[in-house]
Amino acid sequence: MVPSSAPGVVLAAGGAAGGAATAGSSRLILATVLAIAAVVVLITWAKINPFLALMIGSAVLAIASGFNLDDAVTSFAKGVGDTFGSVGVLVALGAIIGKLLIDSGGAAQVVDRIVSRFTGGALPWAMAGAAALVGLPMFFEIGVVLLIPIVLMVARRARVPVLLVGIPALAGLSVLHGMVPPHPGPLVAISALKADLGLTLAFGLICAIPTVIIAGPLFGRVVAHVGPREITPDSPMFAELQAAAGTREAPGSEERLRRTPSFWVTVGTVLLPVVLMLARAVAEIVSAKGNPVHDALFVLGEPVVALLLATLVAMFTMGYSVGAGRGGVGDTINASLPPMAGTLLIIAAGGGFKQTLVDSGVGKLIASYATGAHLSVLLLGWAVAVLIRLATGSATVATITAAGIVAPLAAQLTPAHLALLVIAVGSGSLFFSHVNDVGFWMVKQYFGMTVKQTILSWSLMETVISVCGLVFAVLLSLAV
Repeated sequence: MVPSSAPGVVLAAGGAAGGAATAGSSRLILATVLAIAAVVVLITWAKINPFLALMIGSAVLAIASGFNLDDAVTSFAKGVGDTFGSVGVLVALGAIIGKLLIDSGGAAQVVDRIVSRFTGGALPWAMAGAAALVGLPMFFEIGVVLLIPIVLMVARRARVPVLLVGIPALAGLSVLHGMVPPHPGPLVAISALKADLGLTLAFGLICAIPTVIIAGPLFGRVVAHVGPREITPDSPMFAELQAAAGTREAPGSEERLRRTPSFWVTVGTVLLPVVLMLARAVAEIVSAKGNPVHDALFVLGEPVVALLLATLVAMFTMGYSVGAGRGGVGDTINASLPPMAGTLLIIAAGGGFKQTLVDSGVGKLIASYATGAHLSVLLLGWAVAVLIRLATGSATVATITAAGIVAPLAAQLTPAHLALLVIAVGSGSLFFSHVNDVGFWMVKQYFGMTVKQTILSWSLMETVISVCGLVFAVLLSLAV
């Protein structure tokens, strides 16, 4: 709990906010519980796609709460449009950059370069750093597919337990995915809470660095013995490991290596949108509107512009310049977009569900109860996200819903505390991944672990990340 002295973080008591629930508020609470339960049951038991489950959940909320159905449809459509308009384009551009990064071999180049310079006890730290860097523009699932074969190769070459280097890599990917824009979850929360992207990015990185250290290299040493020590030829990942390792003696390997983008070119391309967005945040702090430099950085640091420029640069540095040709670059871009369709629909539907919750009045109702109870806004946002994450297994759904519920409280917060609320919600959305989360099964299969081993390693790692993210957000709130 944040101390009451923290400015703008703990809500002051107000009027009848803490009064007894009316019949109308009781019905609204029940309707909200039913709607969230419907989404949970549809996703986890009926195995219905979250896109449809969120639509049905919105309908359940409208009917059970007595919300006018015409207004409910309008609210849902508005939420879908607003969310897709603010987030969808960024997600698509990020997918293109990620695909170019993978297909060009640039991502593997970054990881290989880092781990080749570290041995022994430094390897976990190198893998955490490499994963965090590669994870900046990528979705978690893409990063897992890319990095796990390399993790297994490094573990085998160094003769260390797989999880000793695997947990740091997973921590680097997961922390960036949940806490730092331009990943979808943080972007959705920024949009819903009207937070400043530059501040959120800066604070997210400040909180992410110690979180990755604790949940990655340090926690990895604690659970290294839980998983398998090495990958054998009988492992389902052995073939993938061999393919990822490749061989320098293979015909044409010199040409393949020569046409891979260099380490620094790849790093520069990956960091370009982050640098532009941070430059915009700095410009807003140190200069005024009307200054040519301020105005230029303000435009260039706009997320859509920054990611579009990074995409154009990536097309050259990781496409044309390494011999992919117009056809090859076009094929990579075309292949990057269809897999994201499902993610975009889920994000948009989550925005619709969130808007229905807001327009039905549940957000204001929870805000009034929170005000009367002197609850920390950061803790409230984190706790709501935790509950939805545990129930649905989806970090994105948890972020969208939690951000919508605490949105009415955002008007009372300073820009700095709004950014920290985004980080708290994102941290809560990562809490204890288990059997209803796709990431759980990906990690289990790739590392060849049992369900128990996966819970004792991956699930606990996600919990450490979630708690550390909240703690560092709270500590930072005391200083800003």
